Amino acid sequence: MRYLVVIFAVAVAAGSAWFWSGPEPFSARAAGSAAIDIAAGEQIYVEYCAACHGANLEGQENWRSPGADGRLPAPPHDEAGHTWHHSDRLLFDYTKLGGAALLAQKGVEFDSGMPGFADQLTDTEIHDVLAYIKSTWPERIQKIQAERSKAEEQQD
Repeated sequence: MRYLVVIFAVAVAAGSAWFWSGPEPFSARAAGSAAIDIAAGEQIYVEYCAACHGANLEGQENWRSPGADGRLPAPPHDEAGHTWHHSDRLLFDYTKLGGAALLAQKGVEFDSGMPGFADQLTDTEIHDVLAYIKSTWPERIQKIQAERSKAEEQQD
């Protein structure tokens, strides 16, 4: 009986700490209870992303200059690109909704050419892909991007 009281007390303390700690960071909240799987993210990247962003995350040539259709070529997701300049929330939303839909929500009419993957990938799969991409960056860039994500979460 004594052990049940101890277990109950620990459970109540843990629950109270969770309740009063405030909202979870976006990355944890959006990913749900599933653990991030970088290996799965790499496989999903190969299947859904590499055709445009390159097998080695190198992006398309002249990715900073719009093509004849006005769209920008797919940018690199390695450290040479600008992906790491953006927060986790923006990267997730951009991947899930696509460039045009996300920008339209912000009152901007522009089709970046990035399709949305909400109908093809689960939220967890999107988080896995993003985790894979981030895992390829040097530690210094990972830290900078994580700080940007944390700063954005604190503004919410």
